Amino acid sequence: MKSQNHRMRTRSAAVPFAAMLALVASPQSPAQARPNGSGAERATAATHTPYPAAVSANRRFLIDQFGKPFFYLGDTAWELFHRLSRQEAETYLRDRAAQRFNVIQAVVLAELGGLVEPNPQGNLPLENNDPTRPLEPYFQDVDWVVDRAEALGLAIGMLPTWGDKWNKKWGLGPEIFTPENARTYGRFLGARYRDKPIVWILGGDRPVENQRHREIIRAMAEGLREGDGGRHLISFHPTGQQSSADFFHAEDWLDFNMCQTGHGFDHPNYNRIATDYARQPPKPCLDAEPGYEDHPAEFKASNGYLDDSDVRKFAYWAVFAGACGHTYGCHDIWQFYSPQRKPISEARTPWPEALLLPGSRQMKHLRALIESRPMLDRIPDPQLIAGDPATGGEHIQATRAADGAYAMIYTPLGRPIAIQSDRLSGNHLRAWWFNPRTGEATRIGDFPREETRTFSPPSQGKGHDWVLVLDATDRPFPTPGSIP
Repeated sequence: MKSQNHRMRTRSAAVPFAAMLALVASPQSPAQARPNGSGAERATAATHTPYPAAVSANRRFLIDQFGKPFFYLGDTAWELFHRLSRQEAETYLRDRAAQRFNVIQAVVLAELGGLVEPNPQGNLPLENNDPTRPLEPYFQDVDWVVDRAEALGLAIGMLPTWGDKWNKKWGLGPEIFTPENARTYGRFLGARYRDKPIVWILGGDRPVENQRHREIIRAMAEGLREGDGGRHLISFHPTGQQSSADFFHAEDWLDFNMCQTGHGFDHPNYNRIATDYARQPPKPCLDAEPGYEDHPAEFKASNGYLDDSDVRKFAYWAVFAGACGHTYGCHDIWQFYSPQRKPISEARTPWPEALLLPGSRQMKHLRALIESRPMLDRIPDPQLIAGDPATGGEHIQATRAADGAYAMIYTPLGRPIAIQSDRLSGNHLRAWWFNPRTGEATRIGDFPREETRTFSPPSQGKGHDWVLVLDATDRPFPTPGSIP
């Protein structure tokens, strides 16, 4: 049988790009955006769209502005402000909102010619590449996207700039930031989006290699705080196989850690999350750039492309290892690839088709599963697995409530799971199989809590991943994955 990706690529050869866009666009007409204006004019009322506004009391999770737990489910749309028209942005945002994503990661000064190539409205972001001289028409376009996201219940994980603007290292650059103008630019953004559902993400896929780099990042963070009055959390997006904690864990401005674990098969992102989780003082952590769906493994098409089973695996591994959420990514989406553009790193699927790739449809099941149980006392527990949890693509990862009232164990290839049940609570356990592909839960039965018990999933092999859910029967938990 031909794969879905093959069918989609074949269809793209016959369907014009504009027609593809229409196929995934909402049949509803776009809502009228609020009038754009200056930062001061727009910052008149706090948003009602939930966004991660604070860190939980145990310093492990995020909570929103209403004090409720916030499971961060992000998508990487790095070129959103730079490459999409308003109509295209509307299509993208509506789709991601419908799939229950709640944070969209996007870059103001974008990587792919963001300083020299105008956006579809014909606007550039800065006058003479000067961060202290932002051009209002471009930022009105950014405002429009932020406002539409807000209206759809989406927060923006806003990167003020991609990293090549402060450490060129590779890419186009140029380096335009100093500590002085970074603070000014940060203050401008902070004031403009003071009352918007925003998470600030500094960095942008470049390493911090010297004191000047540290000073630029620190100054930008201080400027953001001055501008928004401290209303938003700040993190840092590092380059591959690194974490924000490697550079800034002890700094007060860094509210939670992000790592990037790279684009290949079976990268053990659970190890990186475990490392960040163990740091002191504790801070929430998540994988903000795991392997992307439809990305060539290790950047070589000859190695094959990552698929939905890979992105599910990275998501469940990371969250069950202690992450406060997860960012999904698609190689075609971050760059908004179209046949009219040169593909980056062998992108192959036009972005309107890539919106429909199965991995993006399945991330909502992870969010629903986590939200169907108490979130703020969840801990990783490798010792819950009796015997060898395995390595590579077979690795089994476990999480549970701190009091043992529930547990979730992920097996990516359907390998049988042996449980050390004495780490759980209650005299009897109710067992379920949760299907990460469909979000369906099937009750296995109720069992006395014994020292060890082995559960065999309904199917095995690549693409047959399962989550074993165990609940204490004396706790009134709903069906796993029930949306609250």
